Amino acid sequence: MAVRVVIAGGSFGGLTTTYELRRHLGPDQAAITVISKDRRFTFVPSLPWVAMGRRRLEQISFDLAEPLAAKHVGFVHETITGVDTERKLVATQRGEHPYDFLVIATGHRSANEAVEGLGPFDGPGHSPMSAPEAEELRSAVQSLLEAPGPVVVGAAPGASCIGPAYELAFELDHLLRRRKLRHQVPITFLTPEPFLGHMGMGGAGKIRQLLEGELEERDISYATSAAVRKITREAVEVAGASPVPSVLSIVIPPLAGVEAVANSAGLANPKGFLPVDAHYRHQMAGGVYGVGVAVAMAPVGDTPVPVNFPKTGHMTEQMAQIAARDIAARIAGHGEVTPAELSARCVLDMGDRGAYMSVNPVRPPRNTIPTVSEGRHWLLAKRVFERTYLWHARRGRRMPTTFGW
Repeated sequence: MAVRVVIAGGSFGGLTTTYELRRHLGPDQAAITVISKDRRFTFVPSLPWVAMGRRRLEQISFDLAEPLAAKHVGFVHETITGVDTERKLVATQRGEHPYDFLVIATGHRSANEAVEGLGPFDGPGHSPMSAPEAEELRSAVQSLLEAPGPVVVGAAPGASCIGPAYELAFELDHLLRRRKLRHQVPITFLTPEPFLGHMGMGGAGKIRQLLEGELEERDISYATSAAVRKITREAVEVAGASPVPSVLSIVIPPLAGVEAVANSAGLANPKGFLPVDAHYRHQMAGGVYGVGVAVAMAPVGDTPVPVNFPKTGHMTEQMAQIAARDIAARIAGHGEVTPAELSARCVLDMGDRGAYMSVNPVRPPRNTIPTVSEGRHWLLAKRVFERTYLWHARRGRRMPTTFGW
């Protein structure tokens, strides 16, 4: 009888785990089921482009059912309501799904409530952390073009996904210059990082100097160790500083675990994240693995304002590959695989050009000096990678991610 493997989540972590498992195990060895609240896979790194009107959601997403069926993988389009680790059951609003191995790749819940006024749907602040929020932000950007005024872009205390904040600041600057409106829109960048380019990983080579120079060249004011406290329709309030005028405020929130995981007994830490070992096995619940944003990661050192460890799509895929190979080895009786430290490779869109960073490992100290490069070719590479990744993923293929994003 085939071993039952349930994958909770259909984004980068869930899809990569699924494809990697099926590469090692046939349908007669593993009966794989993916449970996802979203019917469609969305290429999340492109959400800033959706917000800027440069992409439509249908261009960066695809229906999950067809590629999963091609891999002989079951697909359940339902929302997970809880996990019973003793009975080895995943509950949804419509039923229960038994498992022998469970991979939790449910991603995150944006803790927008950490900053008063950080909507977008119940307050004036905006965040690009989900498809609906990115579309809503696109409407707000269009309103800015019609009625220019000061803008604040940044991240809240405890944020771990700070890269998109930099991208949005640069992309907005570029858009306004093309529309000949930049002189009417002061832009301020607020970050909890102790210095630009910290990114929750202690910095990466010359990225600090690069970002300082790029923001100053573009006349974007910035403040580090900034603790955003409240967003109103006229300003952003920062602890220990004067309010910053703003008619459009874009702030990356801190992240928390999804409710179904956070509320399941013995599964998550107080913030709703999963404690795992080097193989991404849950430290207490047998047969349970965690990958991606759902995993608990300690921050890199103490900072005056909290900055959490980053979790990029590239790192999520590394976690998923390690977890999948470990599960496959255990099912096949081959012993455990050798884990590896996470590395990071990403490209920041800077409007008219891109900046590439390569860090190995993510957590310092490092044996190799991080690579930092900029140029128009990196922006082209980012666009090509997006389309190539989607082409592979919608055809049931796991794309090699040595380039990263």
